[in-house]
Amino acid sequence: MAAEIAPGIAIPDDELEFDYIRSPGPGGQNVNKVATAVQLRFNAGASSILDDWSRTRLATLAGRRMTRSGWLVLSAHRHRTQENNRRDALERLAALITEARTRPKPRRATKPTRGSKERRLEGKKQRTVIKQMRGRPTNDA
Repeated sequence: MAAEIAPGIAIPDDELEFDYIRSPGPGGQNVNKVATAVQLRFNAGASSILDDWSRTRLATLAGRRMTRSGWLVLSAHRHRTQENNRRDALERLAALITEARTRPKPRRATKPTRGSKERRLEGKKQRTVIKQMRGRPTNDA
Protein backbone atom coordinates (compact mmCIF):
# COMPACT_ATOMS: atom_id res chain seq x y z
CA MET A 1 0.00 0.00 0.00
CA ALA A 2 1.44 3.35 -1.06
CA ALA A 3 0.97 6.58 0.89
CA GLU A 4 -0.97 9.07 -1.26
CA ILE A 5 0.23 12.63 -0.82
CA ALA A 6 -1.78 14.31 -3.58
CA PRO A 7 -4.31 13.16 -6.16
CA GLY A 8 -2.39 10.86 -8.49
CA ILE A 9 0.86 11.08 -6.50
CA ALA A 10 1.72 8.25 -4.12
CA ILE A 11 4.93 7.32 -2.30
CA PRO A 12 5.81 3.61 -2.50
CA ASP A 13 6.15 1.89 0.87
CA ASP A 14 9.76 0.85 0.22
CA GLU A 15 10.76 4.56 0.26
CA LEU A 16 9.27 5.08 3.75
CA GLU A 17 10.46 3.75 7.09
CA PHE A 18 8.61 4.17 10.39
CA ASP A 19 10.29 3.91 13.79
CA TYR A 20 8.24 4.11 16.98
CA ILE A 21 9.90 5.68 19.99
CA ARG A 22 8.87 6.96 23.41
CA SER A 23 7.22 10.32 23.17
CA PRO A 24 8.21 13.46 25.07
CA GLY A 25 4.70 14.81 24.40
CA PRO A 26 1.30 14.09 26.00
CA GLY A 27 0.37 10.58 27.08
CA GLY A 28 -0.40 10.51 30.80
CA GLN A 29 0.76 7.38 32.58
CA ASN A 30 1.32 5.66 29.24
CA VAL A 31 4.13 8.03 28.29
CA ASN A 32 6.82 5.89 29.97
CA LYS A 33 5.44 2.55 28.76
CA VAL A 34 4.25 2.88 25.17
CA ALA A 35 6.17 4.04 22.09
CA THR A 36 3.67 6.53 20.68
CA ALA A 37 6.03 8.94 18.91
CA VAL A 38 6.74 8.29 15.24
CA GLN A 39 9.97 8.90 13.40
CA LEU A 40 9.30 8.87 9.66
CA ARG A 41 12.23 8.39 7.29
CA PHE A 42 11.78 9.14 3.59
CA ASN A 43 14.51 8.23 1.12
CA ALA A 44 14.43 11.39 -0.99
CA GLY A 45 17.77 10.59 -2.62
CA ALA A 46 16.39 7.48 -4.32
CA SER A 47 12.76 8.57 -4.62
CA SER A 48 10.88 7.76 -7.79
CA ILE A 49 8.38 10.64 -7.40
CA LEU A 50 10.94 13.48 -7.26
CA ASP A 51 12.94 14.89 -10.14
CA ASP A 52 16.36 16.48 -9.54
CA TRP A 53 14.99 20.03 -9.21
CA SER A 54 12.33 18.95 -6.68
CA ARG A 55 14.89 16.91 -4.74
CA THR A 56 17.18 19.96 -4.44
CA ARG A 57 14.29 22.18 -3.38
CA LEU A 58 13.14 19.58 -0.83
CA ALA A 59 16.63 19.55 0.68
CA THR A 60 16.49 23.35 0.96
CA LEU A 61 13.03 23.33 2.54
CA ALA A 62 13.85 20.47 4.91
CA GLY A 63 17.04 22.04 6.23
CA ARG A 64 18.47 20.06 9.17
CA ARG A 65 15.81 17.37 8.82
CA MET A 66 17.60 16.07 5.68
CA THR A 67 20.67 13.86 6.19
CA ARG A 68 23.75 13.96 3.99
CA SER A 69 22.81 10.60 2.50
CA GLY A 70 19.46 11.96 1.29
CA TRP A 71 17.06 10.71 3.99
CA LEU A 72 14.38 13.10 5.26
CA VAL A 73 13.64 12.46 8.95
CA LEU A 74 10.38 13.76 10.47
CA SER A 75 9.43 13.22 14.12
CA ALA A 76 5.82 13.39 15.25
CA HIS A 77 4.82 13.34 18.93
CA ARG A 78 2.02 15.89 19.02
CA HIS A 79 -0.75 13.37 19.71
CA ARG A 80 -1.35 10.70 22.33
CA THR A 81 -1.77 7.77 19.94
CA GLN A 82 0.65 6.14 17.55
CA GLU A 83 -1.89 6.19 14.71
CA ASN A 84 -2.51 9.94 14.99
CA ASN A 85 1.23 10.65 15.15
CA ARG A 86 1.79 8.45 12.08
CA ARG A 87 -0.95 10.35 10.22
CA ASP A 88 0.55 13.67 11.34
CA ALA A 89 4.02 12.69 10.06
CA LEU A 90 2.59 11.61 6.69
CA GLU A 91 0.62 14.87 6.37
CA ARG A 92 3.74 16.92 7.10
CA LEU A 93 5.73 14.87 4.57
CA ALA A 94 2.98 15.41 1.98
CA ALA A 95 3.03 19.16 2.62
CA LEU A 96 6.83 19.31 2.25
CA ILE A 97 6.82 17.29 -0.99
CA THR A 98 3.94 19.30 -2.44
CA GLU A 99 5.75 22.54 -1.69
CA ALA A 100 9.01 21.16 -3.12
CA ARG A 101 7.29 20.16 -6.38
CA THR A 102 5.79 23.61 -7.02
CA ARG A 103 8.06 26.08 -8.73
CA PRO A 104 8.12 29.54 -7.13
CA LYS A 105 6.99 32.48 -9.23
CA PRO A 106 10.08 34.30 -10.56
CA ARG A 107 10.62 37.76 -9.14
CA ARG A 108 10.39 40.59 -11.63
CA ALA A 109 12.52 43.67 -10.96
CA THR A 110 10.47 46.89 -10.82
CA LYS A 111 11.38 50.55 -10.66
CA PRO A 112 10.04 52.89 -7.98
CA THR A 113 7.40 55.36 -9.15
CA ARG A 114 8.09 59.08 -9.38
CA GLY A 115 5.71 59.77 -6.49
CA SER A 116 7.42 57.24 -4.22
CA LYS A 117 10.82 58.78 -4.97
CA GLU A 118 9.48 62.27 -4.13
CA ARG A 119 7.89 61.03 -0.87
CA ARG A 120 11.13 59.35 0.15
CA LEU A 121 13.19 62.48 -0.52
CA GLU A 122 10.65 64.67 1.30
CA GLY A 123 10.86 62.38 4.33
CA LYS A 124 14.67 62.61 4.27
CA LYS A 125 14.49 66.42 4.17
CA GLN A 126 12.13 66.49 7.16
CA ARG A 127 14.42 64.17 9.09
CA THR A 128 17.41 66.40 8.28
CA VAL A 129 15.60 69.45 9.65
CA ILE A 130 14.67 67.57 12.85
CA LYS A 131 18.28 66.53 13.42
CA GLN A 132 19.63 70.02 12.68
CA MET A 133 17.29 71.47 15.32
CA ARG A 134 18.96 69.26 17.95
CA GLY A 135 22.25 71.15 17.68
CA ARG A 136 23.44 74.06 19.79
CA PRO A 137 21.66 77.31 19.09
CA THR A 138 23.71 79.90 17.23
CA ASN A 139 24.12 83.49 18.51
CA ASP A 140 23.14 85.46 15.41
CA ALA A 141 21.71 88.41 17.35
